[in-house]
Amino acid sequence: MRTPPGCNLARVAGVDEAGRGPLAGPVVAAAVILDPRRRIRGLTDSKLLCAAERTRLAVLIRERALAWAIGWADRDEIDTLNIFQATMLAMRRALLALPVPPTHVRIDGNRCPCVTDLPLSCTLEAIVCGDARVAAISAASILAKTRRDAMMESLDLAYPGYALATHKGYGTPAHLEALRERAPSPQHRRSFAPVRCAGEAEADALTFDACGP
Repeated sequence: MRTPPGCNLARVAGVDEAGRGPLAGPVVAAAVILDPRRRIRGLTDSKLLCAAERTRLAVLIRERALAWAIGWADRDEIDTLNIFQATMLAMRRALLALPVPPTHVRIDGNRCPCVTDLPLSCTLEAIVCGDARVAAISAASILAKTRRDAMMESLDLAYPGYALATHKGYGTPAHLEALRERAPSPQHRRSFAPVRCAGEAEADALTFDACGP
């Protein structure tokens, strides 16, 4: 995170997440307060950018933003709380980690996390498709996506055999095939149906083997 001079400017944070849909790994949120004096060209929804462009922009965002922070919820929290509540938790953590407190927060989507119990004095605004419409949210989407991709690449080294670095945990045909061939890893979300079904199939196979013909 970065805290340059200029904290007396209007502090509008953009917040977005990455990783609500995958079958494995954390959900990651980012909060970004852009510096209007240090513009960044090319900001848009991270899903519309190639990996190389996301990486390039992420470097500029971290260098030029007034403040930025990352928060996430892990697989255990996703399975315990559900993916929506875990996403809200990741957003709360990102906001709390900002070294400069925002005066207003714009969040991608149609729901805002509850912050009444947090030491923040700010208003919140949900903006549908905000990651393509609001620069600060676009910046947050890029930081969240690049951080989560890096986390999934690290998890791939720890849990080989699922190609997590390739599909980043999403339910691609190759990922589903891997789940049919081996038990879910500790990073797979048991509350998601494809993973739950894979785990049940594995348990049935173990029971059959134990009982014998």
